Amino acid sequence: MSDHTEKAVNSAEEAAEEAEMIRETGQSVSRNSKHLIHCLTVIGQIEGHYVLSEQNKTTKYEHIIPALVAIEQDRSVEGLLIILNTVGGDVEAGLAIAELIAGMKTPTVSLVVGGGHSIGVPLAVSAKRSFIVPTASMTIHPVRMNGTVLGVPQTLSYFEKMQDRIVSFITRNSRIPEEELRRLTMNTGELVLDVGTVLEGEKAVELGLIDSLGSLGDAMDSLYGMIENTEKRYAD
Repeated sequence: MSDHTEKAVNSAEEAAEEAEMIRETGQSVSRNSKHLIHCLTVIGQIEGHYVLSEQNKTTKYEHIIPALVAIEQDRSVEGLLIILNTVGGDVEAGLAIAELIAGMKTPTVSLVVGGGHSIGVPLAVSAKRSFIVPTASMTIHPVRMNGTVLGVPQTLSYFEKMQDRIVSFITRNSRIPEEELRRLTMNTGELVLDVGTVLEGEKAVELGLIDSLGSLGDAMDSLYGMIENTEKRYAD
């Protein structure tokens, strides 16, 4: 087999693998680019320990967690771009993913393009730099649970502790003050039949929840800058 033919076969195999990755996990790797970037999409509901119905668009944490580990140890991947448009979902699964992203040494940038509902807020701020498009929104509300709930003090204590964990993570990874975040979380005058606040893109930046207003090009420029600064630091 000639070198030209072998390269064509390898290219076709890589293209097939890329298409399969996008179809199965919503992830892609940009190979013919300035830097090798892994794109991770978080859409619909975060699916945790329970399988959701086929009518729901879901992001499965059993797909995301191994992918993050692979990205962190793959020396060819120079940066991670996280695209977010989520309506929330399993709180513990979402927080686990957010903690892993926050602990990565690989340069990471998040971009909220539709909504960052509930547990989507920790996921958005978990990256080293976060962006939001002007038309996107962040919905902040207290921890909720579907299904049977035991009306005992221990249940209320569990909710309170879980809420504290989420608030602590968000304030550690963004510039929003804890008092302001809790005020927005418990706002009773905005959401119909619910407690909380919806922040549009510009307001989310103004309050310090998200770092910058911008779109895909801005997020990519920021990620490239991080990569190049890291390379320069190692070279020095």
